[in-house]
Amino acid sequence: MAWVLLLVAAALEICWAVGLKYTHGFTRLWPSVLTILAMVASMYLLALAARTLPIGTAYAVWVGIGAVGTAALGILLFDEPRDAARLACLGLIIAGVLGLRLLEHG
Repeated sequence: MAWVLLLVAAALEICWAVGLKYTHGFTRLWPSVLTILAMVASMYLLALAARTLPIGTAYAVWVGIGAVGTAALGILLFDEPRDAARLACLGLIIAGVLGLRLLEHG
């Protein structure tokens, strides 16, 4: 169950990170409200997952999934760079997240 909470927390991290773009520096009300709600929910679920999982693993997986997901949406939604070096680096993050999951015993 902790891994499910962690995956939902990471998905919400992607939501709030991308949401930051739509807040225009927190000057737009509804995008700002939704972004803040996603932040709070993401942190709460991370905290719940960390009750069972080691904090180093939980945080690294949360950040890794969030970083890769946010970068992927940046490419898709905002036409951010998609060069081979950037994609290779994102692949390394994915490998690290998978490695942590495979090595986890919790």
